[in-house]
Amino acid sequence: MPLPDPEPGLVISYAYLWYSEFEQGREEGRKDRPCAIVLTGREADEQTIVIVVPITHAPPQRAEEAVEIPLATKRRLGLDAALSWAIVSEVNRFTWPGPDLRPVSRGEADRFDYGFVPPSLFRQIRDKLVACAATQRLRSVPRTK
Repeated sequence: MPLPDPEPGLVISYAYLWYSEFEQGREEGRKDRPCAIVLTGREADEQTIVIVVPITHAPPQRAEEAVEIPLATKRRLGLDAALSWAIVSEVNRFTWPGPDLRPVSRGEADRFDYGFVPPSLFRQIRDKLVACAATQRLRSVPRTK
């Protein structure tokens, strides 16, 4: 299974660990879910660091901490038709590819990604994430390197 290059806007299948689970001492996410890559970078040792936001069916507690994923985008990515949101008030940070990246079986070959969100949707996600960070409402969960 080929690994995609981690790029902002790419939606991957990932065992996301919610901040509330992290606070309870959990080290593994309860289920694999689509997550959008919002930032990538390199550490001094040349390892790629990736930051993702979760995509969930659970309605957000605060509208300013989420971006609804349009149905047309969900269809193009191969996701279900239920309402979903990218939650921008918390992130997971990990070294690419990491043990929590999961394959997505679609079509002819197994893949680890669903595809990219449109640039306009990515900008909304990024801008709301930056706003959460600016008001100190952004929580980050460091994952296994």
